[in-house]
Formats: sequence, C-alpha cells, structure tokens
Amino acid sequence: MAALRRQLFQEPWEFRESVLFTAVTVLSGFLIQFAAAGKGAPQPHMPFNALFLVLLAISVTTGGLTFRNSPLVKWLGSIPLGLSLILAIALLSLIGGVVPQNTGAAASIGVRLGINTIFSGWPFALTVIFFLVNLGIGLSWKLVPFKTQNLQFILFHAGFWIALSCGVFGSTDLQRLVVPIDEGKSSTIGFTMESETPQQLPFSIFLHEFTLEEYSPNLLLFDPATEAQTNFDVHKGMTSSWKQSEVLIVDYLPSALPTEDGTLKPVSSKGLPFVNVRVSSAGRSEERWIGVTLPSQKPEPVKIGNLLVLLWPGNPKAFRSAVTVEGNNGKTIMANLEVNKPVSFMGWKLYQMGYDEKAGRFSSMSLIEVINDPWLPAVYLGFFMIMAANVLFFWNGIKRSNKA
Repeated sequence: MAALRRQLFQEPWEFRESVLFTAVTVLSGFLIQFAAAGKGAPQPHMPFNALFLVLLAISVTTGGLTFRNSPLVKWLGSIPLGLSLILAIALLSLIGGVVPQNTGAAASIGVRLGINTIFSGWPFALTVIFFLVNLGIGLSWKLVPFKTQNLQFILFHAGFWIALSCGVFGSTDLQRLVVPIDEGKSSTIGFTMESETPQQLPFSIFLHEFTLEEYSPNLLLFDPATEAQTNFDVHKGMTSSWKQSEVLIVDYLPSALPTEDGTLKPVSSKGLPFVNVRVSSAGRSEERWIGVTLPSQKPEPVKIGNLLVLLWPGNPKAFRSAVTVEGNNGKTIMANLEVNKPVSFMGWKLYQMGYDEKAGRFSSMSLIEVINDPWLPAVYLGFFMIMAANVLFFWNGIKRSNKA
C-alpha cells in the first residue's frame, strides 16, 4: 500500500513550508518597498538600534524557552527554515553585489522595488530579522539547560547572531568622511562620498606637510628618422645601446631645483628629478641635463645628438601627511598618516586617502579619510566566538579520533 504524501502545512512543517514562507517574506518586502515608492526600512541610530536588538534577543530567548514544545516555535527554530532564510540572504546579497547601489532614475521600477538599495530595503530587513529569530530560538534550546557538550554550538551560533545583528543594524552608525586640508591649515569638517553637505567632527586636523615619493622616472628616447621609440628606468651609471647610439646616465638627482645661476640644488622634498644624459653616436657625444616638467606644463622633449629625449615622472610610491589631531576634550596627538597605516584617535580611524593628483609631488593639499564604527568591536567579538567554536570543533574531533 502506497504511503500517503504529507499535505502542505500538515505538521510537522519541513522544507516545503520553509521555502514557501521565505519566498513570501521576500516578496512581501518588495511589495512594501514598492508601495513606499522605494523608501527602505527605517534606519535607527544609537541608542534605538541597540535597544531594538536587546529587546529582540530577550523576546526570542524567552519565547523559545516558554513555548519550546509548540509546533510553530519548533518550526521557527528549525534547520529547514534557517537554511531557506540564509539562502535568501545570500541571493539578496548577490543582487546587491552585482547591481550598482544608490544609483538609478527615481521613477524606475528598480528604484521603487529597492533593487539599487538592497541592504537598506524591506526584503533584506525582514529576511534578516526572521533569520535572527530562527537562530535565537535554536540557541535558546542549547542554553537552557546548559551542557558542556553544547559549548561549541553555543559559541558558533551566538557569535553568528552577534556578528550578523550588529553588522546589519549597526551599519547606520558608521561614519565615513573625507577631510580635505591644505598645508599650514586645520579643518574640523568632513564630507561623505555621496553628498557635499559638511559634517562637523569632534576634533580638528592640522596639516604640517604633505610629501610624495615616486619611483625612478623613465627616460623616453625617440628617433625622428625612423619614428621608433623606447624607454627605460633611470639609474645613475646606466648605459643602453639603441639605434646605433650609446646612452649613458652620467648623474641622477631624485629631487632638485634650479637656482638663479642655472645650477641644480638638491632638496629633500618638493623638487623635481633631473638626469645628466650623454648620447654618443658616430664618434660624437653630447651631454645635457634634463628634468621632469612641472605637472602644469606640457612635456617637451630635448634634442641630444640625433635623439629626442624626454624624462617622464615615475609612478607614486608612497605619500604621507604630517598632522596634529586635537580633540574637543583637549587630547592631542602628532602622527604621520600613510596609506593602509591608520591612526586611532577618540574611537576614530584616520587614513591617508589621496592628494591633488594634478599637482603631483607639489601638492599642498591632502585628502584624509576618517572612519568611526562604534559597532565594530561587537562584530569582532562575534567573529572571535565563531573562531573559538571552530577550534573547539577540531579539538573535539581530534580527541574522538584518539579515543577511537
């Protein structure tokens, strides 16, 4: 006799109900987004987002323990629903990664559905909230009564809950601003990438000096007779044979400036590279000093022997800003800001971001990025708990192997 197939929504609920519920949740989110003309879910800031997460955690834990024998609560904390929700989160994240965000015509269907604002839209918010409910209920069942053998499960799922919830709901408190400063001046104003509206900082940044280091310049050789050309990096004493000519770098000054009498004076910064080039051909040789032209000027080649020679600046190697940062509370630090070497101050991270690229090494303006993310320690705590759970998982596996 053939077994009767379980009807939809006949207890106990499994994958079919979970997939259907997840699809309805995502679809409902898009309908709400469309009805709100593309306006996303509310974006609460501190302390309201923290209060919401605390109340959510208490409600989920209390409900999971109080109604742990309820079929509905069992399904809400089940693995099928969790897998369905996390798959939906992955698909929404994929859309957010593929489709350019915060762009698009205001009247387009995609904007009204929130396709270009996935991570702040209703579909993503509802799916994440239901997944946190699912994760929290399953966690509560392992917390009470507490057993040592459940520690790995508790660490992993609690860490996942903390990292996801704080990363999503704490993103509204993230401040990422760009501060443009000229040498010899200070600024307490930052700007976002999306808006030119100034935002006040709780500290001031004074720029003492901006310096830029470049790689060795390139020497470009051009033969007018054949219209052939070549180039090579500049180093003192370098020789090269090309088009029946011998080229020798007699001297190389990485940073120098011409004086009133026409000689070159080496300087530590804000100078130009100069090379002394000797071109020998058919028993004749000619020697000239040539330098990189200023960024504001058009490069002009110099004729040496039968070749046209041009010194082209090297690519930026490193740039840094010497700054003094002073907080409203009187705290002061001096620092050298470099790329990928942030400086911490009053909970903020200061990064060297850019400069006036048209001025090059003569730039007197520096772009400094300042970032404040008060939820980052909580997200890190979640990740460390997940790592600890993984270590414990492998450790228990090794012990079981040794016993076997």
